[in-house]
Amino acid sequence: MVPARYMARIADGVLAEALTTSGAVQVKGPKWCGKTATSLQQAASVVYLQDPDHSASYLALADAKPSALLEGRTPRLIDEWQMAPQLWDAVRFAVDLRGEPGQFVLTGSSTPAVGGAHSGVGRIAPMVMRTMTLFESEDSSGRISLQRLFDGEEEVADVAPLDIEDIARVLCRGGWPAAVTAGVTSVPGRLARTYVEGLIDSDVARMDGVSRNSTRMRALMRAYARHVSTQASQTTIAADLAVNDGAMAPNTVSDYLDALSRAYVVEDLPAWNPALRSKTAIRTSPTRHFVDPSIGVAVMRWTPADLLRDFEAFGLQFESLCVRDLRVYAEAIDGTLLHYRDKTGLEADAVIVLADGRWAPIEVKLGSRQLDEAATHLRLLRERVDANRMGEPSFLAVVTAGATAYRRDDGVLVVPLACLRP
Repeated sequence: MVPARYMARIADGVLAEALTTSGAVQVKGPKWCGKTATSLQQAASVVYLQDPDHSASYLALADAKPSALLEGRTPRLIDEWQMAPQLWDAVRFAVDLRGEPGQFVLTGSSTPAVGGAHSGVGRIAPMVMRTMTLFESEDSSGRISLQRLFDGEEEVADVAPLDIEDIARVLCRGGWPAAVTAGVTSVPGRLARTYVEGLIDSDVARMDGVSRNSTRMRALMRAYARHVSTQASQTTIAADLAVNDGAMAPNTVSDYLDALSRAYVVEDLPAWNPALRSKTAIRTSPTRHFVDPSIGVAVMRWTPADLLRDFEAFGLQFESLCVRDLRVYAEAIDGTLLHYRDKTGLEADAVIVLADGRWAPIEVKLGSRQLDEAATHLRLLRERVDANRMGEPSFLAVVTAGATAYRRDDGVLVVPLACLRP
């Protein structure tokens, strides 16, 4: 689904840079997030393994002589390569043989189980691509840069272009390029619902040839959606299923969650494990998130109006929206997004950790009533982390759905999501 109008992506620069240092780049991510369109901006030739006119012959050629599919001007894009997993080793071998960077781009919407395949380390660089952030969809002013905040150069003052109703709308719409380019004429969430139904009815089952019950998959995704932005265990999700949709065997729950992860539908947020001043136990459970919050909203059949009537659910989904954007922004500045929670209940919804060790904790709040509490949590976390080993945080921030960006008297930043960029 290549959009008629290509909108610049943060991934454009990431992919271009990766191709200057690696023989091949594997662009991973959910279906319809724009992997092919972005890869085409760099590619000099392309083979579409899903092309119905040629797919059968391509797959036969992949079995007989995979190197033939690699012939063409470089960088050569191999779209949906996982349909012929043997191409992985063929690409790795060709990269070794040619000894030059920028030879291939591999795109795919699922991770195949490739028995005996080489890892590709040092030859095929992995790159995760996600749905569009608010900055990419032109819904964020982009006047506040995370990089500049880390460098201490950013003046925090801006007015967000989105109000709370707009946030509900873009959350339901999601960051799907086709939905974004459709503009206001599109019903928020329609594409996400189409994505969910296609995923449940065919894509996940086709991914590895294992038959999965669509009714059970739909029920599991609803249970997962009810625990978005929490550290719910697999046991908790299974118990939710038993209460609301009927019991599912633990191994089935595990298999279905693994399938959703391999299809880049769910992407949990790992825990941060910093050095602390005291021996406080850190919780290591990940926070549950869909790769795009519109997926959870779609499976629950929520509309923007539904979210505006239920601020508790809206708050959890808004946190997931923030995590989606912050992941992309963090990776663009050579960072990683994590979360923090310890045995005392002190937590930070997100922690950006840069490759050079600098870090910044972030709390997410939908409205302004909880700003004082969030700021207190951030200051407590700063005191709890061992600054001699971890360094002082570059900044403390509360990301909100509010209207204005400013610096509080205690030094904590208040930044609307719709003001941010990398």
